[in-house]
Amino acid sequence: MAELIIFSLLNGLVYGLLLFMLSSGLTLIFSMMGVLNFAHASIYMLGAYLAYSISSVVGYWPGLIIAPVIAGIFGALVERYGLRNVHKFGHVAELIFTFGLAFLIEEFVQLLWGKQNLDYREPEILAVPLFTLFDSTFPAYKAFMLLVSVGIFVALLIVLTRSRVGLIINAAITHPNMVGMLGHNVPLVFMGVFGVGSALAGLAGVIAGPVLGTFPGMAVALGPIVFVVIVIGGLGSLIGAFVASLLIGFLQTFAVAIDYSFGDLFTFIGMTLDSQSAISDLYTVTIAQLGPILPYLLLVLMLIFRPTGLFGTREV
Repeated sequence: MAELIIFSLLNGLVYGLLLFMLSSGLTLIFSMMGVLNFAHASIYMLGAYLAYSISSVVGYWPGLIIAPVIAGIFGALVERYGLRNVHKFGHVAELIFTFGLAFLIEEFVQLLWGKQNLDYREPEILAVPLFTLFDSTFPAYKAFMLLVSVGIFVALLIVLTRSRVGLIINAAITHPNMVGMLGHNVPLVFMGVFGVGSALAGLAGVIAGPVLGTFPGMAVALGPIVFVVIVIGGLGSLIGAFVASLLIGFLQTFAVAIDYSFGDLFTFIGMTLDSQSAISDLYTVTIAQLGPILPYLLLVLMLIFRPTGLFGTREV
């Protein structure tokens, strides 16, 4: 039991911080521009594929730097020559634009790299166990993922709350005209924020590719849960995205680790089961089977009872 709890906590922490790394860029973009970028998860996928190609030539560590930079430049160009022109037609047009962009990126990835899974691996120096506990090992690469994710959170928090750049960004969120009158190039700030958000998505892809797999459906596999994170945490709230990411990470990993059915639960509380009842099949459903839908159930409850999310100030 102690082994299950400890390793579920560790795996939940890794998965939750990976979700934060991906959702932080989307949160940054939304808080600044009010755009829910449907192509964000596709840029995450693009980062993983770019890192695979770069690492096959010059190694993992250059890919860790170069791939997010390319993703960030791509995001900045998308904002400058795409979203900026679409913005005048309203948020619906922006959503449709990013939705179409997600399909274009996915088709581009399949055209260039094919539809098969890629053998993108962690560097050899991290392909070892960090420690062994209860006859189970914890990989060094997962510890590296933890360090990178925490570093990003701390860096973003410091930049947004303690630096002059963060002051300009926060002011441009609520008073863009005033910031422009003070001599700051607000469109350039928007482009920079979108680029940084895209770079964070690309970095998440570089980090997650060796663990979760690098394949054409990786954006679809992780993309929806990112929107769940930012809605539960609160639209535009970095702290909210961090807390919600950890909450969902722990929720899913513990659900997967618990191999109990509803029949076991009813028996534990003293209820007798009728094997001939209309819902008898539900008694065999396990908590692990329900794990993937639990975040979405939490999302529904959040929208019903607190539409602003945990730390948000605006409703969905």
